[in-house]
Amino acid sequence: MEFLDTGLLKTFIHYFLHFVFPVFIALVFYRNNWKKAYLILLATMLVDLDHLFADPIFDPDRASVGFHFLHSYYAIAVYFLMLFFKGNVRIIAIGLLLHMLTDLQDFYLWNH
Repeated sequence: MEFLDTGLLKTFIHYFLHFVFPVFIALVFYRNNWKKAYLILLATMLVDLDHLFADPIFDPDRASVGFHFLHSYYAIAVYFLMLFFKGNVRIIAIGLLLHMLTDLQDFYLWNH
């Protein structure tokens, strides 16, 4: 028997990167306004609304990045360019790019 179920570990890492790690980003880079920054980082998870246009909506064997339109490489390029803006736009960019990295590691780390 394995020490820790890989499915449980995958789920923990996924939700840690989506919900807990942004707290650290907010506290380190936006200490004076960390609550606002954290809420903006959480709001970037709305990017997953593009999953509603897929059939099936969720497929564990499908990589989100490169498949859904808000997870496309073109969209990721726009998110990267948003890093060069100041204020909330930069926070949104950080959240979206963290989301894409989380989805990438989710698929490639665990399915290959």
